[in-house]
Amino acid sequence: MTAFVARRRFMEQVQLVDQHNRPRGSAPRAVMRRLALWHRASYVFVFASDGRLCVQHRTADKDIFPGALDLAAGGVVAAGEAMHVGARRELAEELGIRGASLQWCFNFSHVSPGLHLHGGVFTVLHDGPVALQASEVAGVEWWLPEHALAQENVTPDSRVALERLLGAGLIPRPA
Repeated sequence: MTAFVARRRFMEQVQLVDQHNRPRGSAPRAVMRRLALWHRASYVFVFASDGRLCVQHRTADKDIFPGALDLAAGGVVAAGEAMHVGARRELAEELGIRGASLQWCFNFSHVSPGLHLHGGVFTVLHDGPVALQASEVAGVEWWLPEHALAQENVTPDSRVALERLLGAGLIPRPA
């Protein structure tokens, strides 16, 4: 990661919310992480038409869960940004997917050590190529959702969101 990218990520203003998802101002990403403040995040589960899920290998220098498997493209919602706008932005940044039709599925809350968030979950069907953001994504693999969930080193928030997608029957399946 370049010093410029690291500095931009450090200073990025994140939308803060309370435990009921009501806006409560903004803070730099580093402050939000250090104090484990409630914030918003987007999750875009990318499926191929054969039902496989795009699973990202996070880079070793990510600010949270470095080197883990991420089951969704996405990330924190910027201050003043709508959830679906953040989802589209993250999908384009991380995987180079632009103009795809996002399907909103549900919102959820997640709390784990050092993480308090309200997430918006989306799915997208994509059979085309991906262009990885080298500073965040070390590589991708395409797995069935059940295989992805069976892995040990998965980000806890994306695991919860995918489990809820499966439980609600919202996973796109092959025809």
